Amino acid sequence: MVSASSAAFGKMLVVGNGTYAGYTLYIITSDRPPTYGCTAKTVTVVGMPIACTGGPTTEWPALTTTGPPVAGSGVRQRLLGTVERAGIGEQVTYAGHPLYLFEMSPFMITGEGFDEPGLPPWHGLWYLVTPTGRALAWPGMLTTLQIGKKSVVAELMETLAGWQVFPLYSHNGDSASKSTCTGQCGVIWPPALSSGAPGLVGSSLSSSKVGKMTRSDGTVQLTYDGKPLYFYSAEDITVQAGKFAATGSGQGRKAPTPAKGTFSLVKP
Repeated sequence: MVSASSAAFGKMLVVGNGTYAGYTLYIITSDRPPTYGCTAKTVTVVGMPIACTGGPTTEWPALTTTGPPVAGSGVRQRLLGTVERAGIGEQVTYAGHPLYLFEMSPFMITGEGFDEPGLPPWHGLWYLVTPTGRALAWPGMLTTLQIGKKSVVAELMETLAGWQVFPLYSHNGDSASKSTCTGQCGVIWPPALSSGAPGLVGSSLSSSKVGKMTRSDGTVQLTYDGKPLYFYSAEDITVQAGKFAATGSGQGRKAPTPAKGTFSLVKP
């Protein structure tokens, strides 16, 4: 059973019954069945074996079932489904999104806003899920990041190594009120979503330049100086002296077809 529960970020999906009743459910932007960013394949990260889901080294256990999933309170039965996954089994989906667990106990939210582009290489952002099947974002925290000799707009995101700063990008095919990066483009370049007014860290950002726009799927995307903001799902991460740093490797990359245009780092 999948149910809806009210929490700090709003109404979200949770496990509705059984051993994991009350456990928070998540989706990742890199899952787009029949292709997936979160798989059962084991990789080595900083000398340690880890798999996104399935098996003993799982980071995000899949919500699986042996029968048709059931809608609990606040959940739409027609949005529930399943998909057979290699090394995982029959995974529950909601509005087409495979569902995952993360916490070790119920009534916790610690996986919201995780960014895992390269370490681990799941190439996506993790979000809570609304009863309508959309990603449920947190307000966000904008800051700046030094890439080479340039300061660029960035966002604080959770990772397995704690809070890290990731650069944000704009797409020259967009306007202040419309994103042209949808479908597969939005998988490679996940929009920076928000559920409220983001906090600002650092005096080099102007609050008057921060805005929001509603995407075609109903989610709300952050803008800066009239430019919708994105993450790069394959952002290169360096590790030096135990410290992680994003490199801004999305600079100058072209949008995948049929989308057109180029992505660039954003000046404060």
